[in-house]
Amino acid sequence: MRTPLIAGNWKMNGSLSLVETFADAVAERGVPATVEAALMLPAPFLSVATRAFAGQPVALGGQTLYHQPSGAFTGEVSGGMLVDCGARYVLVGHSERRELFGEDDAAVLARVQAALTAGLTPVLCVGETLEERDAGRTEAVVLGQLAAVFDALSPDERPRLVVAYEPVWAIGTGRTATPEQAQQVHEALRAHLATYDPTLAEGLRLLYGGSMKAANAAELLAQPDIDGGLVGGASLQVDDFLAICQSAG
Repeated sequence: MRTPLIAGNWKMNGSLSLVETFADAVAERGVPATVEAALMLPAPFLSVATRAFAGQPVALGGQTLYHQPSGAFTGEVSGGMLVDCGARYVLVGHSERRELFGEDDAAVLARVQAALTAGLTPVLCVGETLEERDAGRTEAVVLGQLAAVFDALSPDERPRLVVAYEPVWAIGTGRTATPEQAQQVHEALRAHLATYDPTLAEGLRLLYGGSMKAANAAELLAQPDIDGGLVGGASLQVDDFLAICQSAG
């Protein structure tokens, strides 16, 4: 049985006071015992969040990492640094990293491998643009991004990932894939994972990311191949984030 994962991605938002607000709310209200919750925070907040969430059922993660463990790479963050700050997860290949910072499939793979070496769980993001969807290329694009990473990993490494499907056209736009559209892509992802190993396909968690919010979470999470959410804007509102966690329980 796959444990649902609700991961909030704050992007370049939030504050130290918001970290404390979230920690206080989780301490008071909790999250369902059957759900794993995580927050992908800006790197400067991680150390404070580690202390604020100590003993609470919320894991922490980074939003990106560099593929080298150390060196003269001003402004970058390594996997080891994220671990030292309390992170368990790290996002890799988010559409904003691909589009705005030029991270191609090779760069994404290098970051996944660096995350695994550091002991982090990479959350590999895959997804198509509106133009690609309209051209009927959704599965080709999404499965190509998946294969670019999974083809290069060993059988022991593949189960250590989480995959998040994030249709680029539904990120921050208010548009959301219908539950049927999301399920169709998740089903294709799981079928491709089965070509490596049926046990891998059965056990790997697939998240939906793309304007998931409290109002639509339950319907999306009811789909058989959707194992949680990568939540953007709604993860900055503590009531909304905890409501989504409740929907997954």
